[in-house]
Amino acid sequence: MRRTGFVYSPVYLKHDTGSHPENPARLTAIINRIEKEKLKDVLIHINPLKAAEEQISLVHDKEYIYGVEQACKKIPPTPLFIKGGEGGLRNLDADTVISEASYEAALFAAGGVISGIDAIFEGKTDNVFCAVRPPGHHAERDRAMGFCLFNNIAIGAKYAQERYGVKRVFIADWDLHHGNGTQNAFYNDPTVFYISTHRQYIFPGTGRANEIGEGDGKGFNMNIPLSVGQGDIEYVSIFEERIYPAIMKYKPDLIMLSAGFDAHSDDPLGDMNLTAEGFGRLTDIICKAADEVCKGRIVSVLEGGYNLEALGESVVFHLKSLMGRTKT
Repeated sequence: MRRTGFVYSPVYLKHDTGSHPENPARLTAIINRIEKEKLKDVLIHINPLKAAEEQISLVHDKEYIYGVEQACKKIPPTPLFIKGGEGGLRNLDADTVISEASYEAALFAAGGVISGIDAIFEGKTDNVFCAVRPPGHHAERDRAMGFCLFNNIAIGAKYAQERYGVKRVFIADWDLHHGNGTQNAFYNDPTVFYISTHRQYIFPGTGRANEIGEGDGKGFNMNIPLSVGQGDIEYVSIFEERIYPAIMKYKPDLIMLSAGFDAHSDDPLGDMNLTAEGFGRLTDIICKAADEVCKGRIVSVLEGGYNLEALGESVVFHLKSLMGRTKT
């Protein structure tokens, strides 16, 4: 059985978004389901460290980082931000809500991914799941977007390269939505291969099949836009026939997952038909590739997923596959 780390802290619950679909109850649902399934004691618990500004600035402009910090302190926003919100809440854009504690939570979210990477490369775990929020894959270098403040997975990839000399990182993103921020962070970079499965023609409007990278990064970006209603059979086929071979050809030193669970059939934002068991099968395919090319090193990072029951169940199947346990 593989040693699987689990990154979590109550600090993530302090990111108050009110009645927004991306809210603290998401993590509570995950924790409750893990306890119900008696997985708590078999996971290796990792307390996240707070990311330093220089680590966030591996991906984001310092002016933007400062702007987020000041907005969360309730200082009147600069023209970069949109005014709004009541009861201690403010919008950075039409979809992205912050509160006073959001900046700290976002530093710990990025820091949670960094802590997970440390655990793997220090030999404490074989792989890790980071139950963090706010999510990250839509965040651009100088812009909050789509519920995301800082791009947790992109920061983690850069950190792994800088701290541990990782030469090649493979990022697979199965969230319902295209990870525009992650794609843009590495669009010219052959040392990070980004691949995304996502529903076509929805937010954020990026991720077309012809977006394959530019310059030295050409050919190291792959988008697989999907029509409404795709489910386990279609996703498993894609992972077996396209993503697994891409990993084997690229031979990364580390695999990272933008693990959004909003393509679940019960998700309110989705119109896709993946099941919790399906997410487990996708994880099995990634684990097989990781075992063959990078000593099983996988850092999985929570992105979307907004039906609480489906989210909790899907994460449990994901964790069991990461651990190599038989699913029941």
